[in-house]
Amino acid sequence: MGFINKIKQQAKSNVKTIVLPESFEARNLKAAAQILQDGLAKIVLIGDKAAIEKEAQGLNLSAATFVDPANYEKMGDLANQLADLRKAKGMTVEEATEILKTKPLYLGVMLVKAGIADGMVAGAQYSTGDVMLPGLQILKTAPGVSLVSTFFVMVVPDCEYGNEGIFVFSDCGLVQNPDAAQMAAIGKSAADSYRRLIGEPIVAMLSHSTKGSAKHPDVDKVIEATRLLKEMAPDLKADGEFQLDAAIVPAIGASKAPGNPVAGNANVLVFPDLDSANIGYKLVERLAKAQAYGPITQGIGAPLNDLSRGCSVDDIVGVVAITAVQAQGA
Repeated sequence: MGFINKIKQQAKSNVKTIVLPESFEARNLKAAAQILQDGLAKIVLIGDKAAIEKEAQGLNLSAATFVDPANYEKMGDLANQLADLRKAKGMTVEEATEILKTKPLYLGVMLVKAGIADGMVAGAQYSTGDVMLPGLQILKTAPGVSLVSTFFVMVVPDCEYGNEGIFVFSDCGLVQNPDAAQMAAIGKSAADSYRRLIGEPIVAMLSHSTKGSAKHPDVDKVIEATRLLKEMAPDLKADGEFQLDAAIVPAIGASKAPGNPVAGNANVLVFPDLDSANIGYKLVERLAKAQAYGPITQGIGAPLNDLSRGCSVDDIVGVVAITAVQAQGA
């Protein structure tokens, strides 16, 4: 069974409620119908029920929950909560009410914050910044986590490395140039994500150097990040600094870092900056014809995930299933 099919089976085992706030967008509506039919999640759509059903053109959305901002009975409670969360910025209840009535992303996030839903998926129409802003403002970071970051699950066909070709790459979408402490936090979050979705993580902190083969401040950052990660999670199988081949190819790992249990065996790859991570995942996706699921958000207070504006219906279904599984471990 492939990765995404395993995730779907896990999502079905403990069904969660996911908001799709872009409720008049055709791909979201088709995905919602598919998700409901397959029993992957309960779905909340934001907007007038009759108008959404008209837009859906015969799709079966009868099992969905519809939240109409114009007459939602819990709007007052949500507005009070939002105003309280943002009172340091001077937000009034009246302003909060207007935001929730006119900005479905904010309403969706508040449904998650209030426990009415377990997670949210958006981005088919909105930019990453638009999706993440209300999440960072309202959900903030999870307990014990210092920053929000992202990861991709990379599923590489016919690959002998990693966990039968399954890897987590992080951070590929959010933190531009992490310092050592941030890179360590990304490593810890990526390991937690791998454990939740796939199995036992083996974390490599990547560099252009392996165990002192090069000297540079960029290498020093990865060395320090590795030290901090080990301090943060002493039971985690993690090490660095490693070049990519030393991290995932057993023979090269044994040659460049003899006796190291991570070298040659890594399935979680933590990149030193967003440039290398973004380039890396796209190279693997295009040249190795890998499936790339993400960017999936980690370290946030509740599951909130962004879609590419070029996403397919299948992409939305897959990200909703991943979000539901994240919510199971929340």
